[in-house]
Amino acid sequence: MSTASLARTCGRCVANPPHFDATIALADYVSPVDGMVVALKFTARLDLANFFGRLLAQRVSAQPLRMPSNLIIPVPLAFERLQQRGFNQSHQIARVFAAATGERLAVDRLIRVRHTPPQQSLKLAERHRNVRNAFAVEGSLTGNTIYVIDDVMTSGSTLDEIARVLKLAGAARVVNLVVARTP
Repeated sequence: MSTASLARTCGRCVANPPHFDATIALADYVSPVDGMVVALKFTARLDLANFFGRLLAQRVSAQPLRMPSNLIIPVPLAFERLQQRGFNQSHQIARVFAAATGERLAVDRLIRVRHTPPQQSLKLAERHRNVRNAFAVEGSLTGNTIYVIDDVMTSGSTLDEIARVLKLAGAARVVNLVVARTP
């Protein structure tokens, strides 16, 4: 790992490296972005998913060493949450991102196999336990580079667990693309 890479890596990640290879975030989860994410999730402002998907596509295309992915995978919602909300905000963002980049969207490869309490209500140690074994992969991902799309990254527990199962299924590289990251 180069010195430049270390400068962009948080202390917790240096001490306990995550399963994912990188995270690209559009912004910190602060005003006005936090309000936009909340509006998308809880008032069905799907126009914001279009906006975020296009911005993520621009951000990724501007990366100096951009590697094309083999698959775009949105973070799946639990069935109960999907029923309640009526849509998956990560899927909506991923759909626009895939269309803008020409990358392949795969909504059926990563599945949530159990409902979990919302992460924001839990302490850090509980977040890791909460999502452990909550996801499964359909089929092999041998050699694939995967872009995982989510709206918010707080502790990284969910995305780390997803990367763990994707790599167990053979993924070579997992890059998170998130709208906002808690500073």
